[in-house]
Amino acid sequence: MFTTILWFFIGLTALIAGAELVVRSASRLAGFFGISRLIIGLTVVAFGTSAPELAISIQAGIDGQTDLMLGNIIGSNITNILLILGLTAIIIPLKVHANLIRIDVPVMIGITLLLYAFAWSGAITFWECMTLTGLLIVYMYFLLRQSGAVSTPSDRERKKRTPLSILLYIVLGIAGFFLLVMGARWLVQSAVVLAELAGVSELVIGLTVVALGTSLPEVVTTLMAAIKKERDMAVGSVIGSNILNILAVLGVSGLFIPGDIPVQSALLRFDLLILIAVSVACIPIFFTGHKISRWEGIIFLGFYISYIFYLFLSSAEHAALETFSSVMILFVIPLAVFTILFTAGREWKIRQRFKGFGKAKSKKEIENE
Repeated sequence: MFTTILWFFIGLTALIAGAELVVRSASRLAGFFGISRLIIGLTVVAFGTSAPELAISIQAGIDGQTDLMLGNIIGSNITNILLILGLTAIIIPLKVHANLIRIDVPVMIGITLLLYAFAWSGAITFWECMTLTGLLIVYMYFLLRQSGAVSTPSDRERKKRTPLSILLYIVLGIAGFFLLVMGARWLVQSAVVLAELAGVSELVIGLTVVALGTSLPEVVTTLMAAIKKERDMAVGSVIGSNILNILAVLGVSGLFIPGDIPVQSALLRFDLLILIAVSVACIPIFFTGHKISRWEGIIFLGFYISYIFYLFLSSAEHAALETFSSVMILFVIPLAVFTILFTAGREWKIRQRFKGFGKAKSKKEIENE
C-alpha cells in the first residue's frame, strides 16, 4: 500500500514538471517562428497531453480491456471540458479565441456525434477506426495550412532564435512530454490498484480513475499556460486534446486491436450523451464575451462532481440513484441550460445595441444600464 501511494505522488510530481517544460518550450518556439499560441495549443501541446491516453488505450486494447480503453477516451473528454476548463476558469477566467468558436469547437462536436453514430451498432469496426484516422490527417493538414498565415516574429525574438536555443527548447519539450507520459503511467497504475481494492468495475475505473489520471497532463498544462498568460494555448490544448482523443487515440489504437471494439449499452445510454451535451454547451459559454468566466467555470465543475457522484452511485447500485438522476434531469440540468441560453441571449442583445449606438456609448456603459 505504501509503495502504491509513493508511486502516485512520484507520478504527480513528474506531471507537474513535464507540464512546465512543455508550456515553456512550446511558447518559446512559437515566438521564435511567429506561430500563434492557438495553433501550438491545438497541435503540439494537445498531442503531448494526449500521449498518455494513446499509450494506455493501445495497451488496453491489446490486452483485451476494451471497456477500459473506451472509458478512458470518453471519460477523458468529459473531464477535459467539465473539470479542466471549469477548475482553470475559477482560478483565472479564460479568454477564448474566435477561431475556436468558429472552427475547432464545431469540429469537436461533429466528431463526437460521429463517434456516437459508430457506437450505435454496439461495436466500433476496424474501418470506422480507419475513418477516424483519415479525418485526423485531414484535420492536421487544415491546421498546418491555417498556421501558414502566421505573423512575422519580432526583432527581439529573431535575435534569440539561434540553432542552439532552438535545439535546447526542442530537447526540453521532448523531456517534458516524457515526464508527462511516465508521470501519467505511474499515477494511473497506482490509482487503478487502489480502485480495484475498492471493488470498482473496469468501465467505471476507465471513466473515472484512468480518465482523470490521463487527463492530469491537460489539467496541469492548462493551469500552467493560464498562469503564464498563455490563455489561447490553455483553451486550445483542451479542445485539441478532445479532438485528438477521438481521432488519434481511438482511431489509431483501434487499428492495433483484432476484431471490433464492443461498446457497452451504458455508454450509449448515458456517458456518450453526457459528452455530446457538454461539447454542445461549449458554444454558448464560449460565445459570451469570448471567455469562460468564473461562474461558468463553477457550473462546469459542479456538473463534473455530479457526474462522478452518479457513476459511483450507479456502480454501487445505490438506492439513491433514481432520486439523484431525477433531480439532475428535471431540475439541475434545465436550470443550467436556461442560465447559459439567457446569458448568450443577453450578450447578443448587448452587441446589437452596441452596434446601434456606434461610438456614442461603450459596451460597458450599455451593460450598466
